Amino acid sequence: MGQVLVSAPPGCNSEFQESSSHPAVLTPQLDPRFQRGKQRVKAATGEEVSAEDLGGADLHCRKSGVSDYYALDDNHALHLARKIVRSLNYQKKMDVTIEPSEDPLFPADELYGIVGANLKRNFDVREVIARIVDGSKFNEFKALYGDTLVTGFARIFGYPIGIGAHFIQLCCQRNIPLLFLQNITGFMVGRDYEAEGIAKDGAKMVTAVACANVPKITVIIGGSYGAGNYGMCGRAYSPRFLYLWPNARISVMGGEQAANVLATVAKDQRAREGKQFSSADEAALKEPIIKRFEEEGNPYYSSARLWDDGIIDPVDTRLVLGLSLSAALNAPIQKTNFGILR
Repeated sequence: MGQVLVSAPPGCNSEFQESSSHPAVLTPQLDPRFQRGKQRVKAATGEEVSAEDLGGADLHCRKSGVSDYYALDDNHALHLARKIVRSLNYQKKMDVTIEPSEDPLFPADELYGIVGANLKRNFDVREVIARIVDGSKFNEFKALYGDTLVTGFARIFGYPIGIGAHFIQLCCQRNIPLLFLQNITGFMVGRDYEAEGIAKDGAKMVTAVACANVPKITVIIGGSYGAGNYGMCGRAYSPRFLYLWPNARISVMGGEQAANVLATVAKDQRAREGKQFSSADEAALKEPIIKRFEEEGNPYYSSARLWDDGIIDPVDTRLVLGLSLSAALNAPIQKTNFGILR
């Protein structure tokens, strides 16, 4: 059984889909729906007919019976849809335990001051967590190990969640949904880190994220750069929902870092050719690169291209996560089979 709301003209064969849905809700204020447009009807049969008579909400609610509910406008249609869902007699079967919800101990509007727009300023993500989770209760996991990543267990509106990264397998064993709060510059680089196997260690984390079948929800609350986006469940790793705060930035690296890399490449190339690379040349090269990274790394650039599920006000994060968890848990949690971790 599928429910459909029609407030724009689908036309042609898509009407079969709507007519097969039950229940169906139509609004009258936009162009009506119909199997063939009035121009095509005239061309085919010579019949003169108005769009409303051919397929308006009045026709399908009063005469044809194709539609089940007549909505006055879009808001009324959504109201009717909620009433329909309420009468479905559907009971969600969840694989998690639910506890009574508690409000956080700290006000959500303090998030504005904790994070802010300056991504170069450090902040303690535990302060963010304390303003999102039930009762500000956070059972931190491996608090003294790998302290650049904060992980642990909490609840949001009574739903259990695992926050963080390097205990993904444990959460999958317990059927606990995962929440990723992204503010990450990427994996460390340098000779020592390469020698210690950062590529291999990073691959383990990325593999675990890719394989995890528990509901995954990602909120980018700061920077999301490079392979850190992968390890913290970026869009390519199929989070059920992915949200951004207005201050978020997404790119392979920061604009200034990218400009410095390309300037170094250009400077080395000029040196090999026996040419000078002046400060003015460097500035002229860097300026458009930084500008482009700032434009295309902006959350509104991402959201406009449907790369995420929306930009949210930080103070609404707890509510949005609660609704997202509730929606994700409508589906049974599948068993996770992890790949080989070298």
